[in-house]
Amino acid sequence: MSDGTLPAVLITAFAERPLQGNGAAVVALKQPAPAAWMQAVAGLLRQSETAFLLPLSRLEPGTEPAGEWALRWFTPRCEVPLCGHATLASALALGHWGLLARGASIRLHSRSGPLLVSLSESAAGRAQLVLPSAGLEPSPLPAELDRLLGVTPVCGWRSALGYWVALLPPEFDLAGLDGHSLAQELRGEVRQGLVLMQALAASGHSPTVQGFPADYQLRFLAPGLGISEDPVTGSAHALVAPWWCDQLRRERVVGWQPSPQGGGMVCERLSSGMIRLLGSGQLLWDGRLRAGFEAGEAEDWSCCLPGPG
Repeated sequence: MSDGTLPAVLITAFAERPLQGNGAAVVALKQPAPAAWMQAVAGLLRQSETAFLLPLSRLEPGTEPAGEWALRWFTPRCEVPLCGHATLASALALGHWGLLARGASIRLHSRSGPLLVSLSESAAGRAQLVLPSAGLEPSPLPAELDRLLGVTPVCGWRSALGYWVALLPPEFDLAGLDGHSLAQELRGEVRQGLVLMQALAASGHSPTVQGFPADYQLRFLAPGLGISEDPVTGSAHALVAPWWCDQLRRERVVGWQPSPQGGGMVCERLSSGMIRLLGSGQLLWDGRLRAGFEAGEAEDWSCCLPGPG
């Protein structure tokens, strides 16, 4: 039996100020943990996602522990293949633990492949990560959305992530939406992830992220994943940022999420087709997790091993 004492932090990611952004717990493992144990921990911590980091050397002998890490994410209900805010939080946690220096970059290996993260050299609490963008496929939206929203979306899409995306007219009060109530009314596949987005008027009154005014805003509902509303969603911004880049004819756009907690990020489209997200985070608490598991219970973590080449 392990002693059950593991470093753990809670970081609010994509937060421009304290008590803003999206909370993510980050736990540093000493050995591969079983999925059932990680799911139980995530269920008790009740954050949108809890991230579990494991030195890659525990999976691939000869890999330096400080060099690369395996990373998995769990909502209170299930494991997910990609999570932006908990990846940002993981980078900041590694910096807090002295395992990632300012200005340095490392790869975190996940079910979605290797994700490059780095800490800002000039500003504490800032980091960036590179996420894949699944691409949007035009698609009719479920007819129920017109009734639930009280407005007809301008257009809609689906994505390989399983998210539905709806572009709403500018007059819709997205910031005033009761996301929790709407999430409870969703039915069918749309419960796995619904992005509601709209342009922000260039009026000078837009929220700012790292000093840049936001170009668009979105809300993200995912009751099928155990999250009525995710406060700030990196994977959703990585998904829609290329569309906004095309609309605005720029390679950098700023997204805002007007959930009750609020937060945002700067999104840069890279030549590879990946999206770089720049954001800030706030350390909320720092402690030790006391919950053991039998070493023999650990499942196969090969999903996080680097591929050939």
